[in-house]
Amino acid sequence: MTSASPDNGTPIVESNENNGTEDAPPISSLSDDQWKAIKSFIDTLYAYRQSDGHDPSKVFHRKVNKRSLPDYYEVIKEPVALSTLKSKLLNRSYISFSDFVRDCALIPHNAQTYNRPEAGAYQDALVIKGVMEKELLRLAEEKIISQAEATFPDLGEIPPASPRPTEEEEEDEEDEEDEDEDEEGDDSEDGGAKRKRRRGPRSLAAISKREGAPKDDAQKGGDSDPRKRRGRPPRVDTPMEARIKAVLKGIRKFKNDMGQIMIHQFEKLPEKTAMPEYYQEVKEPIAVDIIKRKQKRKKYQSVDHFMRDIDTMFNNAKSYNQDESQIYKDAVMLQDEARKLAETEKSKPDDEYVMEEGRLPLPNGILHNGELWKVGDWVHIQNPNDVTKPVVAQIYRTWQDSESQKWVNACWYYRPEQTVHQFEKHFFPNEVVKTGQYRDHHIDEVIDRCFVMFCTRYSRGRPRGFPKDKEVYVCDSRYNEEKHKMNKIKTWASCLPDEVRDKDYEMDLFDAAKKTKKIPTPLLHMLKEDAKETDELPKPRWGADNAPPIVGAVHKGPRDENQSPPPEPTPSPPPQPPAPPPRQIPTVPKYDTPSYRRTSDMDSRMTNNVDATATPPVSYANQNHVHHQQQSSQFSQKSASPAPIQYNQYASHGSSNYAQTQHHGSASSAYNASQTDPRYPQIPAPYRTVPGATTNPVRPHEIFRLSEQANAQIPEEVRKNYQQDEQGNVLFFTAPPVDILPPTKEGSAMGHTARYLAEKLRRKMALEEKRKAEGLPEDYEEPKPKKVKQEIDGATSRQIKSLKDKALRMLIDQMQEGTDALYKDLYGSQWQEGAAFETARRVERQAEAARVAAALAESERQRKEDETVSLTGTGVYLDDYDPRY
Repeated sequence: MTSASPDNGTPIVESNENNGTEDAPPISSLSDDQWKAIKSFIDTLYAYRQSDGHDPSKVFHRKVNKRSLPDYYEVIKEPVALSTLKSKLLNRSYISFSDFVRDCALIPHNAQTYNRPEAGAYQDALVIKGVMEKELLRLAEEKIISQAEATFPDLGEIPPASPRPTEEEEEDEEDEEDEDEDEEGDDSEDGGAKRKRRRGPRSLAAISKREGAPKDDAQKGGDSDPRKRRGRPPRVDTPMEARIKAVLKGIRKFKNDMGQIMIHQFEKLPEKTAMPEYYQEVKEPIAVDIIKRKQKRKKYQSVDHFMRDIDTMFNNAKSYNQDESQIYKDAVMLQDEARKLAETEKSKPDDEYVMEEGRLPLPNGILHNGELWKVGDWVHIQNPNDVTKPVVAQIYRTWQDSESQKWVNACWYYRPEQTVHQFEKHFFPNEVVKTGQYRDHHIDEVIDRCFVMFCTRYSRGRPRGFPKDKEVYVCDSRYNEEKHKMNKIKTWASCLPDEVRDKDYEMDLFDAAKKTKKIPTPLLHMLKEDAKETDELPKPRWGADNAPPIVGAVHKGPRDENQSPPPEPTPSPPPQPPAPPPRQIPTVPKYDTPSYRRTSDMDSRMTNNVDATATPPVSYANQNHVHHQQQSSQFSQKSASPAPIQYNQYASHGSSNYAQTQHHGSASSAYNASQTDPRYPQIPAPYRTVPGATTNPVRPHEIFRLSEQANAQIPEEVRKNYQQDEQGNVLFFTAPPVDILPPTKEGSAMGHTARYLAEKLRRKMALEEKRKAEGLPEDYEEPKPKKVKQEIDGATSRQIKSLKDKALRMLIDQMQEGTDALYKDLYGSQWQEGAAFETARRVERQAEAARVAAALAESERQRKEDETVSLTGTGVYLDDYDPRY
């Protein structure tokens, strides 16, 4: 609770006693007037505006977003914003006025520490600092605070800014950051947002030096072998790309009256959290970094296309900011200068844009040995270290030198045996890993084509149209040659050249996904017997300069965090249970059936001729000799000859007494030989159980038939290889038949069981007799069930709908192709811009037509409403409309 001191009215923060379990909070020494002064001080900072209407405090309203600038919190150890001051004011957290002054001093000091002197935030910090010092001086003059409290504390020297890199160095840095972002995203195992790496405006080395931090020893002991140094595709710009870069470089030279480089205010878009109103007013936000990224990824088709984005950027600044503001004036000047530079660059001939060393880009590829090799192609390149293992690579650049020799720059992909990895690492067959090696090769070094697929698609098919005799590899990791570490790739597009990142390839899918099992490392034999986890990482063995290592190495160090554990060893088969004791079952007679044309009366007479007492038990010599056969319920009383069966699953129960089912079906001679004994009379016996035995339920085997629709989808040449019913439907059984008949001819399908054929013949004869009794012709077909008709009709409807959709898509594609061809004839190479212009104009016309139609509809509605007289309400009387009243 808070109470006022009786002497001077100073509020004293008291704490409730809590039995001594908590320490009392410190007591604030600020008076009510000082708290009011702090509130007035903060309000003044928020309300201050410069002569051009600019608000210098806006960038300091909230703390820097850690996701946007993660390195900010590595440089700034005590981040403070105006929101911090407000929060401490509301909570009465300041113990003394000096604490408040120190927080105020940290705001401009942090901005000056992190930003360059020409940055907008740096300049705003100087303005805010001046406002703060002026307000503190006023408070000291009013005797609210002392002169000592009105002075900013010494927070240390502002570190010097590192030299600004040249345009070429910045481009190199941006390329490196793009790759770092890709690799960090792949290395990240959590499902959150990817970590973003941004360049700090100041040199971290200067800050570390000022703070007395130890020098970075990361490069000590680093391997200076140029073969391991990470490379990057060389710059091979077309004349159009060179013109765009010249414009971007030209507009960086202009400074305003305050000595600030104008373009710096347009480098990046404002954060949505800090300035949400900007994105509400500006419908097409764009900044220099976005334009550079589009230029790097070959998104611009012409200089005019590029200039359209430049104009949009400056027009956004002019529409959002006031006419008197500095940024508005800078946007007007830079827009004029950019247009002049673009016209100057377009007037120059292409010969003036030849790259260093006389490189002439070949964006359309290189024609060599009758084939066209272009950016994005996967190739095999000669390997001077091992001719049997050509280098797997992807082309990133194509060009011609001053001597008309044609070259490619390709990114290498290592095979597992060319890497250094942990000995438990497993790989897919034909796996390769992406490296950071981008090497130049003469076109003669290209051997043939290959293909590398991402692991998620490798098991599903092959690239459509890719020759069967060409190698297809699988890749799921990047290989860091400095750390000998493999990181899982999460975004395959990040591994491809910019020109082909947005393109995809069609596939010929397998009938079923291919099951690919990883195999142990091929270098396992190289692991030393005395290897330890604490050993230094081994080195690969290098050979020729422009080639991968001859062989890599394995080590026993700890597994990588993202490395899958080795597969579990295959367990040994469980021991076989001991054979159960012999079971006694009744003997059945052998009954030959020369013909299957048998009536139900004959079967009935056969089954009635039974002598149950004349069948003594017979024991099996080998209990594991088991026959799987069970008659389904519809055939249980219509078999031709007896044969005992037993189920294998009952053998493991250890009980010798169980129900023995008798089946009547024709058995093969081998089967009968194993079931009969000539010492006993052969008398057929019906189904019975051994006296005193416990009966176990026996599940009958089942027969399944496909529906008409499903059966029709199986090709006839496939159906004829399987058993079918009368209608030609393929049959499926839950267990294979035992008493099958031999094939009628060599190469034909396996025959049906004799029981099935006999029953099939009986059903056919019964059906013929039924039709004959009803007076129907022999070839009469029963009407198909309603459900079958619905299935067939539904399939036909779906097929018709699919064909309609396909035809509609083809028509739309043809119309689009015709439209594109028309625009190409009208606008030439700038047909895409012309198409966009025509589309925008068409949309405007359609919107105008819609507005006119809506106005006409509203006018018609109003006219009808005026013609209609409502008789409802309290102010309408009959004499108003009828003169008789």
